[in-house]
Amino acid sequence: MEYLDFELPIQELEEQLEKCAVLGKESDVDVTEACKQIEKKLAEKKKEIYNNLSAWQRVQMSRHPLRPYTLDYIKAICGDEFIELHGDRNVRDDKAMIGGLGKIGGQSFMIIGQQKGYNTKTRQYRNFGMANPEGYRKALRLMKSAEKFGIPVVTLIDTPGAYPGLEAEERGQGEAIARNILEMTRLKVPIICVIIGEGASGGALGIGVGDKILMLENTWYSVISPESCSSILWRSWEYKEQAADALKLTATDMKKLGLVDQIIKEPVGGAHRDREQTFNIVSKAIIKSFEEFKNLSPKELVAQRMDKYANMGVYNE
Repeated sequence: MEYLDFELPIQELEEQLEKCAVLGKESDVDVTEACKQIEKKLAEKKKEIYNNLSAWQRVQMSRHPLRPYTLDYIKAICGDEFIELHGDRNVRDDKAMIGGLGKIGGQSFMIIGQQKGYNTKTRQYRNFGMANPEGYRKALRLMKSAEKFGIPVVTLIDTPGAYPGLEAEERGQGEAIARNILEMTRLKVPIICVIIGEGASGGALGIGVGDKILMLENTWYSVISPESCSSILWRSWEYKEQAADALKLTATDMKKLGLVDQIIKEPVGGAHRDREQTFNIVSKAIIKSFEEFKNLSPKELVAQRMDKYANMGVYNE
């Protein structure tokens, strides 16, 4: 298990507990009481740390190298009942954006999401989860296919942003994202969006318009990353923690501002600590959300979605 800086006290206690258990096995010494005391301290320390995470620590949790990615969720929730579909029928198949047909709880969904890599080779192959224009056009093609056959859409958001390279801009990165936002507002099937990791900038918004926006507890959603915000305002990354607080990017902040609909509670210590439980919770949340919209007509669905986004940012003087 890899530990973040603020988790070091937990690492120390877990190592003590492990040594205590080993000592009990390898000798005749009764260490039951000692182990219980360490377990009690460990539980208290976890509660103390994870119940008081700062915005920057939430960002770190969302980037944990062992945190499950889109394909992990798909494999766990859909099993063998997933067929990946490729290409935008224009340029190429973007490996940073994956999508296809899958079943969750017996219901068919078009599942689309950004995929990061697990090591240097796969990170390069997946372009670090940063999609090019063809990735967003592939996503739109799949959403339009889902609409044609009356299949609801699920998007899994986890990206540091759309790819900012010159070639991506030449191929119309901004237009591709804007087109997706427009088309998703009027798609005639239910759309459920789940933020499972980083939700950065237009890269997240390109597949982030939906009837129900779910956000895992230790994720973030913002127009800009804390590091980039810090470098623009202070010309240094040293103020990233201050920037994270100012951006109001945590799940709690997003729910309070009315930009997401529901926070999905994660297992203690984050999604990577208990993957199976996380997959189960997310699967149930998707099915429950779909139940809310499955009986609405296409006209009612679109009207409700339009109203939802039109009311965002409204204030009284």
